[in-house]
Amino acid sequence: MAKMEVKTSLLDDMIGVGDMVLLEPLDEDSFIDNLKKRFDHNEVYTYIGSVVISINPYRSLPIYTPEKVEEYRNRNFYELSPHIFALSDEAYRSLRDQDKDQCILITGESGAGKTEASKLVMSYVAAVCGKGAEVNQVKEQLLQSNPVLEAFGNAKTVRNDNSSRFGKYMDIEFDFKGDPLGGVISNYLLEKSRVVKQPRGERNFHIFYQILSGASEDFLCKLKLEQDFSRYNYLGLDSAKVNGVDDAANFRTVRNAMQIVGFMDHETQSVFEVVAAVLKLGNIEFKPESRVNGLDESKIKDKNELKEICELTGIDQSVLERAFSFRTVEAKQEKVSTTLNVAQAYYARDALAKNLYSRLFSWLVTRINESIKAQTKVRKKVMGVLDIYGFEIFEDNSFEQFIINYCNEKLQQIFIELTLKEEQEEYIREGIEWTHIEYFNNAIICDLIENNQTGILAMLDEECLRPGTVTDDTFLEKLNQVCATHQHFESRMSKCSRFLNDTTLPHSCFRIQHYAGKVMYQVEGFVDKNNDLLYRDLSQAMWKANHSLIKALFPEGNPAKINLKRPPTAGSQFKASVATLMKNLQTKNPNYIRCIKPNDKKAAHIFNDALVCHQIRYLGLLENVRVRRAGYAFRQAYEPCLERYKMLCKQTWPHWRGPARSGVEVLFNELEIPEEEFSFGRSKIFIRNPRTLFKLEDLRKQRLEDLATLIEKIYRGWKCRTRFLLMKKSQVVIASWYRRYAQQKKYQKIKSSAIIVQSYIRGWKARKLLRELKHQRRCNEAATIIAAYWHGTQARRELKRLKEEARRKHAVAVIWAYWLGLKVRREYRKFFRANAGRKIYEFTLQRLMQKYFLEMKNKMPSLSPIDKNWPARPYLFLDSTHKELKRIFHLWRCKKYRDQFTDQQKLIYEEKLEASELFKDKKALYPASVGQPFQGAYLEISKNPKYKKLKDAVDEKIIIAEVVSKINRANGKATSRIFLLTKNNVLLVDQKSGNIKSEVPLGDVTKVSMSSQNDGFFAVHLKEGSGAAGKGDFLLSSDHLIEMATKLYRTTLSQTKQKLNIEISDEFLVQFKRDKVCVKFIQGSQKNGNIPTCKRKNNRLLEVAVP
Repeated sequence: MAKMEVKTSLLDDMIGVGDMVLLEPLDEDSFIDNLKKRFDHNEVYTYIGSVVISINPYRSLPIYTPEKVEEYRNRNFYELSPHIFALSDEAYRSLRDQDKDQCILITGESGAGKTEASKLVMSYVAAVCGKGAEVNQVKEQLLQSNPVLEAFGNAKTVRNDNSSRFGKYMDIEFDFKGDPLGGVISNYLLEKSRVVKQPRGERNFHIFYQILSGASEDFLCKLKLEQDFSRYNYLGLDSAKVNGVDDAANFRTVRNAMQIVGFMDHETQSVFEVVAAVLKLGNIEFKPESRVNGLDESKIKDKNELKEICELTGIDQSVLERAFSFRTVEAKQEKVSTTLNVAQAYYARDALAKNLYSRLFSWLVTRINESIKAQTKVRKKVMGVLDIYGFEIFEDNSFEQFIINYCNEKLQQIFIELTLKEEQEEYIREGIEWTHIEYFNNAIICDLIENNQTGILAMLDEECLRPGTVTDDTFLEKLNQVCATHQHFESRMSKCSRFLNDTTLPHSCFRIQHYAGKVMYQVEGFVDKNNDLLYRDLSQAMWKANHSLIKALFPEGNPAKINLKRPPTAGSQFKASVATLMKNLQTKNPNYIRCIKPNDKKAAHIFNDALVCHQIRYLGLLENVRVRRAGYAFRQAYEPCLERYKMLCKQTWPHWRGPARSGVEVLFNELEIPEEEFSFGRSKIFIRNPRTLFKLEDLRKQRLEDLATLIEKIYRGWKCRTRFLLMKKSQVVIASWYRRYAQQKKYQKIKSSAIIVQSYIRGWKARKLLRELKHQRRCNEAATIIAAYWHGTQARRELKRLKEEARRKHAVAVIWAYWLGLKVRREYRKFFRANAGRKIYEFTLQRLMQKYFLEMKNKMPSLSPIDKNWPARPYLFLDSTHKELKRIFHLWRCKKYRDQFTDQQKLIYEEKLEASELFKDKKALYPASVGQPFQGAYLEISKNPKYKKLKDAVDEKIIIAEVVSKINRANGKATSRIFLLTKNNVLLVDQKSGNIKSEVPLGDVTKVSMSSQNDGFFAVHLKEGSGAAGKGDFLLSSDHLIEMATKLYRTTLSQTKQKLNIEISDEFLVQFKRDKVCVKFIQGSQKNGNIPTCKRKNNRLLEVAVP
């Protein structure tokens, strides 16, 4: 039988109270204490029924890992400890399995973690839904839309380093399997006033800082930007850098995200150009000027910024400059143009910057929607995620806070309605009698703001549209007239006497009592911000831009589509957007995440009771708990309830065989719980008071302790019995082993005694035998010794006799040798006197030669042919030998060196040797050419496409290809030619065109003339009467004269078997057509430095000046 899966519960190991519905007693202090206790133990999530309270921990917690995702996947909402994943899983499973459209409403003030909560919801849904290439691409696009919108819509505020300055609602669309198909994003009220002005300690939108920090210098140059933040008036410098934020890395992330979402390269470039234009608009400054008619007008101080903006946007500079200085008002058929003073010009500039950025942001949202929208037409399931600003109460509250708080009033209204509706539906579904719940209905506050006749927004629109002078004060007066009697409206200027002496309420303000508390609004700026006017001249200027994106952002600037109707106000637009949003939310099953900020320092482990209390009030969390607890505080399905509390009744423990409901009824009857404290639904048990639940938990805890004691007792008994049986079995085994061991020891002892006795007897026998053997051996040894002594005596006598005989024979031999020596010496004296000198000389000479050669062996120089070292001559008589040895050694090592050459190297050295024989000590240019390798092909004719025609014309192997200077016979000036030498011909080719100018067979070349000086001039003499000699000889100049002459000499010798005459003289004759001209070389300083020059002196003389 498979082991049953062990499931935990929300109530297990609970820190504080995991569900505020179960909190006892329920008041503000206990509510805060419970949140603080859980926060101190890293429990940042708490439930109010199905609502999740999320406290920003301001640090990373290990509760969002893939393992956690799997832990909460397909689990009951109350089965595990509170977590945002539990709500995400509940919403996703309801959408997938029950075909119910879902929405997740995330609210809270700035810095409470709304954006991170929406990311966690989306990441969880992406992790648990289906897989596949297309699905993964859709998920990646949905997730990567966040960095783009955060860069353009988020900013650093005093409360949050990544505060969303716009409201976002995303509908994620799924197919019938629960796989994502796409999404649609809606944005609400971008805080565009931040573009031109930021409160102290805050930043502009992230994208401005990311571009300046992360873009390359080339990219910034294209955008006409610099990295210095201080160069731009729209960027506050006191908070330009944020600790822990890498703007450069974030810029790379944004560009990558835009690419993943589907932005084309030119679209991305256009977006950044618009951002750069907005940034540079803030640097335009104006100066006042007076006209003749006495009216004030404004002029731009420095037009360089305007010029760069026009270059970025493709707008005519004069058109934009006029739009900043004049305003055209159209009424029916009339047009009136008025000048703008400096204040109006600055207003127009800031209005253009705000509108340009706001419309760009709306275009980005539309463009992202085009990329992530579902491509199929099938019916879709929808999960909406709403990340919108929370209730805001600042020291200075203006128009933005007013409409934000209006939106939160509407969300609170729909929250109460949907929560009560959900409760009522569950009661009806379970067959429980529904009782009316008393609660505060904030519809009266919503009506105060949005009523079409007497609402504040209607009054504001009416004031903006009426003719005459309209100011914020006139708007406040109108409010005092219409709303003075409203119980949630307060103003000192109203006729209601109860506020006349309220000094906390200034005269230029009004106060509204919201559901979250009273908020005082400063009326200053309400009219301008509601009008949100952009002068038509600026709209038309933007439409005339050659920039496709900017042109698309201002369609109303098209002169062909002029609409004289006043555009809708900001308040009416937002009201319509909120109405659409509410209508959308009412069609979906709601899920709520209430985000709370624990402190204003953005620091971990700090819990500010007063700040949290303020947020609890305006989020209406206590009201949520009271609504939830108005009927039954706790409800649970029968199966998990019976599984949890079955040990409290003998009849249900350990197993209940009947239906779960019957088991719960038996259990509650056994525990004698009053009937008014609970009710039985169709599938759930409903418990009215949390005390009843806690009583059950206490009984369960006590019963678990009793069961643990019983289990421990039984376990200890089993353990002791098991140990006793084991010890008994061990004792039997040990006894048997001991008896075996004792018998083995006894046997060993007896065996050892027998062996000792045997050894003693054997020893006695062996000693007796030994004594007998020793006596016998001594007798044998005595006889041997006696025999040995006798034989020794006999041997010594014989030895003595032999020695005496040997001495006699030796004496005779010595005497004979001495006699023979005497005779030889007498004969040798005569011979020695005649040949001794010559023998001594030959011997001495031989010894000197041996010494000489041995010393030469140790003093031999290296094998390098250019090493001229040679040991000094030791003796004069060896002079010729010494020189001959030096010559032989040099020839030998030269041969060894030559043997190492390849065929190519041998050819090169042969050419070098030929050049040495021709020019050494004859031509001053020769020494410089020795170290230069002969390359031959200095021009890559075959590889250069310029000489393709020449390559096709010359089919022979090219020996040398070099650019030379051909001397003009008329004026001595030089013309560049390509000198080609092949096996059979010499060719001169035009360097530019590649056409062959002259082609001379080698047989027609008779002589080459050159000077002895350090110049590159040479003349090629041709055979008279040959076809190539029609124009005369060639006078040329080359940087590789020695190489060219050598190769020409060797090639001519190889082909004609005749040596080419090389004439080296400072004067020689050259045949030019029919005239012979003398070429003379002289020394002299030159204006061109070390370059020789040629000059025609007369008809018969060419003079070459060589430096």
